[in-house]
Amino acid sequence: MTKEKILIIEDDKKIARVLSMELEYEGYEIVAELTGSKGLERILNEQWNLVLLDVMLPELSGLEVLRRVRNASVQVPIILLTARDSVPDKVAGLDLGANDYVTKPFQIEELLARIRANLRTSAIHEQKEQMKIFKIDDLEVHVQSYRTWRNGDEIELTPREFELLVYLLENKNIVVTREQILNHVWGYSFEADTNVVDVYIRYIRKKIDYPYDRPIIQTIRGVGYMIKDGSR
Repeated sequence: MTKEKILIIEDDKKIARVLSMELEYEGYEIVAELTGSKGLERILNEQWNLVLLDVMLPELSGLEVLRRVRNASVQVPIILLTARDSVPDKVAGLDLGANDYVTKPFQIEELLARIRANLRTSAIHEQKEQMKIFKIDDLEVHVQSYRTWRNGDEIELTPREFELLVYLLENKNIVVTREQILNHVWGYSFEADTNVVDVYIRYIRKKIDYPYDRPIIQTIRGVGYMIKDGSR
């Protein structure tokens, strides 16, 4: 059975070590980072089941890490570790998209219970996501089985093409920028000279747009791309 992966971002080495030992004993796979910038890099470039995020961090604060993670549409469960009297941090964290928080000093039993609860909720949400079926005009996409049809014809997409198409469908009628697509699909920040998004949009269009009467993917010049529901 695959272990669930938890990332700890905590600059206090003693706390990070104790948390790592306790969570490894509970059967989780643990990685710890001591700075906000390194933690952010790992969240955006690797797959995690849950993140424990201290608010007070060097280089980037926990709240700034949280803000950038949610702006990149990364929905990994995040539990904030906050000081007991930091009510504004708790409120700001929840407003920025934190799933939960634990105040220091905390009992390890409470933290473990919150971790289990958030992992259960995340697993249920992920299961629902996998069962999604998108239908736009004559385009049909089954997320769980990675299958795509247009006008009854089954279309073969690579995993990256499929993920990009699903992201556009999840944001139908909304223009998504190249930077948003890069962060969500490729997991790294936009670079001015990269055209990987445009290249993959062309790949998808060759398969789901060009052979058919009506294009599904629209280019919004100077901004990005959009799939528009034909019923609107």
